[in-house]
Amino acid sequence: MITLDDKRVKSFLKEVDFQKYDTKLKKAHSSLIRRSGKGNEFLGWLDLPDMMLDSGELTEIQKVADRLKRLSEIVVVIGIGGSYLGSRAVIEALGSNFKSLNYSKGNPLVVYAGHQIGEDYMVDLLELLNNKEYSLIIISKSGTTTEPAIAFRILKNHCEQKYGKTEAQQRIVAITDASKGALKSVANKENYSTFVIPDDVGGRFSVLTAVGLLPIAVSDFDVSQLCLGASQMRKTCLEEGENNPAMKYALVRNLLYAQGYKIELMVNYLPSLVYFTEWWKQLYGESEGKENKGLFPAGVSFSTDLHSMGQYVQQGERHLFETMIWVEKAQKKMLVPLDKENLDGLNFLAGKSINEVNEKAFIGTTMAHLDGQVPVIHLRIPEVNEKTLGALIYFYEFACALSAYMIDVNPFDQPGVEDYKENMFAMLNKPGFETLRSELIKRL
Repeated sequence: MITLDDKRVKSFLKEVDFQKYDTKLKKAHSSLIRRSGKGNEFLGWLDLPDMMLDSGELTEIQKVADRLKRLSEIVVVIGIGGSYLGSRAVIEALGSNFKSLNYSKGNPLVVYAGHQIGEDYMVDLLELLNNKEYSLIIISKSGTTTEPAIAFRILKNHCEQKYGKTEAQQRIVAITDASKGALKSVANKENYSTFVIPDDVGGRFSVLTAVGLLPIAVSDFDVSQLCLGASQMRKTCLEEGENNPAMKYALVRNLLYAQGYKIELMVNYLPSLVYFTEWWKQLYGESEGKENKGLFPAGVSFSTDLHSMGQYVQQGERHLFETMIWVEKAQKKMLVPLDKENLDGLNFLAGKSINEVNEKAFIGTTMAHLDGQVPVIHLRIPEVNEKTLGALIYFYEFACALSAYMIDVNPFDQPGVEDYKENMFAMLNKPGFETLRSELIKRL
């Protein structure tokens, strides 16, 4: 289902002690599956695919999703980071590129809020919702994360004013802690439908919980197939050896890191995969970027960005490598037509599919960047569907944990994220932050 081709990087690895890194890799794999490594209290995601398939939760998720679909032209997903990026990655990958122009009750458009603090964005959203039937999915473990908490306060108020409290209760779903936190208290008080964010699953590893699965189901995609693909990849990842693509990927990227490469570019060749790249960036950035360690995860979309970032990749500083995702089969088919006059000189492409042209761009770019001394990893999947995306999600999660263990950091915490929050609270005069506020004002 997933093929990792690393043959194009071997010539860049002349000075690396391969045995040393192979030993690190096997130790990391053992620590992960034996649950003995750093952050092992957050390894619930390891078994999630099978747990979801074996439990009744998928049925409950589908039931609530069907209700929201019946009620809504638009469903607003409120969350930030891992609370929305995973579902958005899947929805964008599987959906029509122009869904925003064709939606209705039963076929709702999913939009997002609480992932930034844009005042104009929120005003525009409320103006849209004034004239549309809508529902809300609020996703927050604590209910106090600033960005989604502000958005939920505003949208909850708007929903209750538009529909009344009783009907709003049917239109608001909370995904939160099982027993504690501000959002759980509100959900209990208002009698919302709720789903639990497991204590042992961190946000960026939560796509295969209700966090990701409910919005995906609302978008009418098959969440059981998503979990099945992840389950099949799980079996592959748990086995040590050459047939494990997650182990191969973790090894190669760490070998390149040891050679001085500091940036990994994820390259996609389909516009529908842009948000998959965004999900991957958070997964790897928050998991590895600690203790002054870790590759910097960045993303580009080809061939679009060949006309902007391509120049830098080809001839800029040699501190990056690329992992290119190639999808073998398009979901739809379009041929380049024949033009009798041929004024644009493109008749040599007549009869070829757009995907075939894209594939030649993929091959040509690979060769050009190798000539420019950029290591290139190829990651191939047969097509974009629920099953392959589930496999790809689990592959990246497992490889991420391995990679972080190989550089001896905890993949499952994010202490650096709290720094900006505390400073922001202080500058907003939140009670309890008076001393920090005084210190910050002196530094301004």
